[in-house]
Amino acid sequence: MTEKMGRVAIGSMQKSREAIAEKREDIFERKLFFDEVRVTLFSDSLSQGQVDGMNAMLDAWERISLVKEVDLRWLAYMLATDYHETAYTMQPIEEYGKGAGYDYGDPDPVTGECYYGRGLVQLTWASNYQKAGEEIHADLYWQPELALEMQKAVRVIMRGMHEGWFTGKKLADYIHGNECDFVEARRIVNGTDRAETIAGYAEKFQSALLVATSTAVSDHPEEE
Repeated sequence: MTEKMGRVAIGSMQKSREAIAEKREDIFERKLFFDEVRVTLFSDSLSQGQVDGMNAMLDAWERISLVKEVDLRWLAYMLATDYHETAYTMQPIEEYGKGAGYDYGDPDPVTGECYYGRGLVQLTWASNYQKAGEEIHADLYWQPELALEMQKAVRVIMRGMHEGWFTGKKLADYIHGNECDFVEARRIVNGTDRAETIAGYAEKFQSALLVATSTAVSDHPEEE
């Protein structure tokens, strides 16, 4: 009986998670967002893959906004990181060279897998794959290729940057209240590598998000 009840409870929890995952609040006017970034970040041309990748991030953000307080500047910086780490494709990719010349590119003695960069944030090292996998309930340690699946990759970049999985630094350390340091925020992922360049991307994403958000809000005024 106890075992059966346990299975029922697990099934119920899974259905609840799936129901939440399907919910979202339309807070962005997508056309305006894409019209803006097409010009400012994508040389006036967007592929379907780039659109799909950004939509996955925007969808996830809209779901998150239903259950917790979030700062739109965080999303701008996450999109900028995604843009940089995926070589502008906005799709989960494998690190060029697959870690050649780095210790994390060598086969792990336990799993035989190589933990080079994968995903939207270029997750590296076995310990980080294991940590991220435990957090998103996917076996990334034994199956690191799962980090290339879009929904998993979105959860890794969003939760990882929000909660400080990668370096111990998190978004709220640099972006909160009146404080917004897009340059220093690079420490969340990779020290100061290309920090000013990525900060510039974040400013452009922020501009597009503000345009898209302001319009969406004005189109759906609160009822008096």
